[in-house]
Amino acid sequence: MIKQRKIELLAPAKNLECGIEAVNHGADAVYIGAPKFGARAAAVNSLEDIAALTAYAHLYNVRIYVTVNTILKEEELAETEKMIWELYRIGVDALIVQDTGITRLNLPPIPLHGSTQMDNRTPEKVRFLADAGFRQVVLARELSLQEIRNIHEACPETPLEVFVHGALCVSYSGQCYVSQACFGRSANRGECAQFCRLPFSLVDADGKTIVRDKHLLSLKDLNQSEVLEELLDAGASSLKIEGRLKDVSYVKNVTAAYRQKLDAVFARRKEYVRASSGICRFGFKPQLDKSFSRGFTHYFLQGRDREISSFDTPKSLGEEMGTMKEQRGNYLTVAGVKPFHNGDGVCFLDEQGRLQGFRINRVDGNKLYPAGDMPRIKPRTRLYRNFDQDFERVLARKSAERKIGIKWELADTLSGFALTAEDEDDNRITLSFPSSKELARTPQQDNLRTQLGKLGNTPFEVRDSAPEAAPAIAINLSQNWFIPASVIADWRRQAIDRLIAARRITYRRELHVWKPTRHRFPITSLTYLGNVMNTAARGFYQAHGVASIEPAYEKQAVPEAVLMFCKHCLRYSMGWCPTHQKGQSPYREPYYLVGTDGKRFRLAFDCKNCQMKVSEEKV
Repeated sequence: MIKQRKIELLAPAKNLECGIEAVNHGADAVYIGAPKFGARAAAVNSLEDIAALTAYAHLYNVRIYVTVNTILKEEELAETEKMIWELYRIGVDALIVQDTGITRLNLPPIPLHGSTQMDNRTPEKVRFLADAGFRQVVLARELSLQEIRNIHEACPETPLEVFVHGALCVSYSGQCYVSQACFGRSANRGECAQFCRLPFSLVDADGKTIVRDKHLLSLKDLNQSEVLEELLDAGASSLKIEGRLKDVSYVKNVTAAYRQKLDAVFARRKEYVRASSGICRFGFKPQLDKSFSRGFTHYFLQGRDREISSFDTPKSLGEEMGTMKEQRGNYLTVAGVKPFHNGDGVCFLDEQGRLQGFRINRVDGNKLYPAGDMPRIKPRTRLYRNFDQDFERVLARKSAERKIGIKWELADTLSGFALTAEDEDDNRITLSFPSSKELARTPQQDNLRTQLGKLGNTPFEVRDSAPEAAPAIAINLSQNWFIPASVIADWRRQAIDRLIAARRITYRRELHVWKPTRHRFPITSLTYLGNVMNTAARGFYQAHGVASIEPAYEKQAVPEAVLMFCKHCLRYSMGWCPTHQKGQSPYREPYYLVGTDGKRFRLAFDCKNCQMKVSEEKV
């Protein structure tokens, strides 16, 4: 007997519409921002919308996780506690949290997940959180397959959540303070100003410019769609798509793409099964490079790689289409294998490496007629499509449906008839209908099957559970009774309503009572990197053996603080890493990043831990 592990595809939702489409397009779980205190301050949702999404999702056994993953001020704790109770009452399945002070509140029996903002990158940290009661842990994006495997082997019973797609933070999550330092907007409070997407010059100790006005901290977007099986084998149980600020077409396309990839893995590997119900059918072909991306990377999953950054632009490049051959009059010709369409958006990097773009007015074969002024493009320049008019038009309509398998049995009884419905999750209901009986003049079996198969806009479809099983629609009548189509339709509707009610009753919501623990935290002192903002968080760490606790960066002045801790390394990007490349730099350290506003940031290279550290240089 193969031991099976449920695998969760976790999709983002900016709002109710995105959440419903995430469910429709194959998510096993959806994460969405709370009314307050989420790490995306621009993606908050009302309790009413979260309740509506939860009710819809649970019909398909899809779980709803709500993000409450900022650090909290003292005066916010009571409001947070009240909000958590409200979220519990509307049926939310779990909370994704950063602030350990939440564990000291009067909590309902709702599971807590450890946010990636808690900086979860070692077996010791994950083991600690699991022993403390966290039911799932979101790992740092920077981890390799081997590091994920090591954590899984140390904590085999702890579900591990890993990011598989979307935007990358250049600093370890929860360890970035540059937005607070420069703009008074704390990333740990959900207000990141995206400092890492700004242009910088790289300057050496003698003032020589190494690189001028490039996006040196901007990374490509994560795409692990081709290595999902390796992630599962390493121990990942929840595969997370980034994007709580993304629009609904992104959610549809990316969720559908990963649903198809995962289902293909499950067809080969029977030890992995999906964590929710229903089969999705799509009215389009998912294609990841048609949604927002800065180019794709595996990041550090398979080791250090120079192709992780997006120095030229922090904006979406999209789908590579071909190259520009020549310009003539009011059109340009393209060499490529993919066709453009009227209304498409085209972008390219000019000779200075700056992103430029135009909209296509008309396409004639390989001739593109731009709307507005003719762009100046050098021959053989690579062209990208960052807006596919036809694709977006398809996604603007209903683009998927999700159906739960159902079987019917119609039988006669002494007083009339009985209709039984059983779904793919073994929920079974039977309704009895007293009725007089009248023999039909013609065979009724096919007609009855046709009527029972008309499930229309319900969440169900008639589906055989296995080839050797009983037929999906069984007509077990002792005689050829006549039953009007309208009567069968009414019985069918009543049975579907009762089955939906049964699914809601039998939904298995995990309940978890938080119990105080006193096991040792992996370290005995916390600096500002511990993000301790309130007395409840301080009490949590003191109870777990931490003797020295400094306040969060947002609560104190930290002279010469390291503002970013990055696995991305500019010395490596330039080919000068003494560990991996043995390259020799012609420039004298220390190096500095200089912003367009003149602010300087000193770079330090911690080769022992394979990190680049960024600190503000005070003038």
